[in-house]
Amino acid sequence: MSETTTVIKPTTTGERAELLTMCAKARQSVRIATRDLSDEEAGRRTTASELCLGGLVKHVTAVEQMWANFLVDGRSAIPDFASLTEADWAQHADQFRMLPGETLAGLLAAYDEAGRRTDELVTTLPDMDATMPLPEGPWFTDQQWSVRRVLLHIMIDTAQHAGHADIIREALDGKKSTDWEN
Repeated sequence: MSETTTVIKPTTTGERAELLTMCAKARQSVRIATRDLSDEEAGRRTTASELCLGGLVKHVTAVEQMWANFLVDGRSAIPDFASLTEADWAQHADQFRMLPGETLAGLLAAYDEAGRRTDELVTTLPDMDATMPLPEGPWFTDQQWSVRRVLLHIMIDTAQHAGHADIIREALDGKKSTDWEN
């Protein structure tokens, strides 16, 4: 007789459940803007910005991965922007466009994986009030952030870029996020 083990994950409630819900909503808003697009359409610039929808997905993925890494590894997970070379900045700029060989499906799969990792951290990190020192940078006015603040930052950054995605998509083919049921 073989034995089957069922792993039951504890139900996430309270503040953590709220953070997971709102992060999922922000991510879904980005995904909706890419609905039914070809790779060519996802790579097309439609505004004065360098952004295209595929590049925007790459960017929110990279940002979420960086901050999730920060939650695990601390300030070493965030580059020292003052010491970046011209080549580093060029590589950073590639984050905002689709490169040859990249597909929208592949970019969305990487985004989903980044989201799963962040969600796992939300459910497993022992203390939302734990703080970590931030790296030096002109955009960091605080010296440290709590786990909670990092998660809120991911959520706000994603929501801001979801708005950009709406504008890019509407300029591409007139579709709006309200054209689809969420």
